[in-house]
Amino acid sequence: MILKNLEEIKEIEKANQIIARLYRDILPPYIKAGISTKELDKIVDDYIRSQGAIPGCIGVQGMYNEFPAATCISVNEEVVHGIPGDRILQEGDIVSVDTVTILNGYYGDSAYTYAVGEIDEESKKLLEVTKKSREIGIEQAIVGNRLGDIGHAIQKYVEKEGFSVVRDYAGHGVGLAMHEDPMVPNYGRAGRGLKIENGMVIAIEPMINVGTYKVVLHPDGWTVSTKDGKRSAHFEHSIAIVDGKPIILSEF
Repeated sequence: MILKNLEEIKEIEKANQIIARLYRDILPPYIKAGISTKELDKIVDDYIRSQGAIPGCIGVQGMYNEFPAATCISVNEEVVHGIPGDRILQEGDIVSVDTVTILNGYYGDSAYTYAVGEIDEESKKLLEVTKKSREIGIEQAIVGNRLGDIGHAIQKYVEKEGFSVVRDYAGHGVGLAMHEDPMVPNYGRAGRGLKIENGMVIAIEPMINVGTYKVVLHPDGWTVSTKDGKRSAHFEHSIAIVDGKPIILSEF
């Protein structure tokens, strides 16, 4: 685990603020039926570069090959790491955008799931619960707690609401690299795991499914979908622990 000083945290925040502006101001007008995920990826790529940063996902080495796009875009049953392509968004879809930026050597990482037009009630609840579970997890990221307290709080809330927590993928340390130690699972037992310390910078990113928590990896070596084909949502913030409390770096 790499603890960061305040100057490093400020630089990591700058990288994350690019993503915050992207999700709040740039992407929403384009999240509509008829646009392809490849077109969305181009918008993300262009904006990140216009801010003096570079997309962190391009060229990341996976199990079989390098990731070919600026951002991960996952639609409906796709949980994470969807490769942008010719898939056209349809009215009623949900689409997760997971973006990494590199600015002056520091990394930002955040994800947001959008509704495409009017979505069904189950999908609305899925988005609401997933987003709230992220906030519940962040609340547990205080000095004196352990990483298990984050995952336990997320899992307890999500399962009470009738959904399931993906277990094969987790949050992580971030800042000087895209993925650093420690892993930050979205499930687990309270009071277990690494102690939370000042200077930790971690990504908390619950991935929540309508049905089973089990997932499958596509032959492309990247895209992960729910095993039962039901929908999944994903919200992520990068946070820093300062003066014993969490500060969200990827939100205004």
